[in-house]
Amino acid sequence: MVEATDHEAAVAFFRDALGLPEEAAFSGEGDARVVILDAGRATLEIANPAQKRLIDEVEVGRQVAPRIRVAFEVDDTEATTARLVAAGASEIAPPTRTPWQSLNSRLGAPAGLQITIFQELLRPDEGVGTRDAEPKGDGDS
Repeated sequence: MVEATDHEAAVAFFRDALGLPEEAAFSGEGDARVVILDAGRATLEIANPAQKRLIDEVEVGRQVAPRIRVAFEVDDTEATTARLVAAGASEIAPPTRTPWQSLNSRLGAPAGLQITIFQELLRPDEGVGTRDAEPKGDGDS
């Protein structure tokens, strides 16, 4: 769960701009509201500070990530990044090819989240760029 002061803007960004399907929405007393979006399969990566710094250096060129960052796999990082920036995200770093063969961009998103948009550049059966070639805990959460 992510607390968003501007609930409508966060929903519009993640549901409408990023394209996460809405599963349910609920409201309660005192203007309480929640929208549940389907973000697909989730993984939790736990990285030590050195790995977190490494990922920031590769994706952004400097340390910028908060303790929690969310990553979304997409089919086209460049197009998705442009669409999300047009929808109000701030570009922290443009699409960058990583050593583990993905194309990653870093964005500031509503609700105070920092997100990575990533596209896998090689199929797993191509060998290079598979999970075995990735640095442990690549930070895409």
